[in-house]
Amino acid sequence: MFKKIGIFLQMIKFEHTVFALPFAFMGALLGSVVMSHSLPSWGQIGWIVVAMFGARSAAMGLNRLIDRISDAKNPRTAGRAIPAGLLKVGEVSLFIAFSFFLLFWAAFKLNPLSAKLLPIAVFLLVFYSFTKRFTWACHLILGLTIALAPLGGWVAVTGTVDSVAMVFYFTIVFWTAGFDIIYSCQDVEFDKKEGLYSIPVRFGVAGALTIAKVFHILTGIGFVSLLFLTDLSWWYVAGMIIAYIILFYEHHIVSPSDLSRLQTAFFTMNGVLSIVVFSFTLIDLVVQYYK
Repeated sequence: MFKKIGIFLQMIKFEHTVFALPFAFMGALLGSVVMSHSLPSWGQIGWIVVAMFGARSAAMGLNRLIDRISDAKNPRTAGRAIPAGLLKVGEVSLFIAFSFFLLFWAAFKLNPLSAKLLPIAVFLLVFYSFTKRFTWACHLILGLTIALAPLGGWVAVTGTVDSVAMVFYFTIVFWTAGFDIIYSCQDVEFDKKEGLYSIPVRFGVAGALTIAKVFHILTGIGFVSLLFLTDLSWWYVAGMIIAYIILFYEHHIVSPSDLSRLQTAFFTMNGVLSIVVFSFTLIDLVVQYYK
């Protein structure tokens, strides 16, 4: 049983939760402090965790299920659970259904708006896995999907959506799309052969890396905007500066002629960035709250 659980966690890349979960918590913190000048309750945090686990597990399960044929053809992904025969299609389908159940359960436990926005969330979670079959904008669709984490955190504690929430949402949209473009550069030849769409396929690796830089510049502008739209102060600024350094380094270690450190740029750097920005935001808001 434990081995099977480990296979499921590997299938959904559980360690990649570090990308979105800190920003979901940050959305909850910002929403709670901006709207009611209080901190989220432990109950709200708990249901946010359940919703995040359900949403991300469903999305990754669907992605692996839908892409199982192309994954089997790609040497980089042939060892994934379904093409390798470690998990059956029926098992993954049940896992997806259970994950969606967790998402729905948590959303209804949080507030009415969380429940009303479920159709949008479910649509994006399902739709993304099909987009690389017909549009190179698939990276932006992924961004729109993953950025539901901070927006969902905001909605979970406020029951509303406002301009600050949307600025934060699109900040994470461009951050996600940028690092996904970098990640997809490693599959450009395979994607061309299989007729799949991506920005590296459409614009070449050099062009794709330039577009990723532009998206991360927009991310930086978004983080600055949050500073002026909220009561965030110097602790947040310190975290923001570290985040900028991380983004600069991420783009410095990859180039069209050298993608050898792509995994570091994709996983390590972005995982650290999300934790840093959340941690410094938490310190900033808690210090202000207990003044």
